[in-house]
Amino acid sequence: MAKPIDDHFLLRYRELLDAEDRAFDALEHASEDGDRAHFVDELGAWQLALVAKVTFLADSGYDINVPRVGDLR
Repeated sequence: MAKPIDDHFLLRYRELLDAEDRAFDALEHASEDGDRAHFVDELGAWQLALVAKVTFLADSGYDINVPRVGDLR
């Protein structure tokens, strides 16, 4: 059963969204700068932020169906 969505849940989820947003911004800047090494590092950081968010939701009892690339067409 999923945990209730209360203030604590929303606060933690907002923190995870903010972390993902910061990681994506850094990834975007590395891409725009053409800095391949920095891009690879930032891509890893962004992926970790996504995993943290999805893990939090899963641990809270919310199933997330992540589409595969071929499913997006």
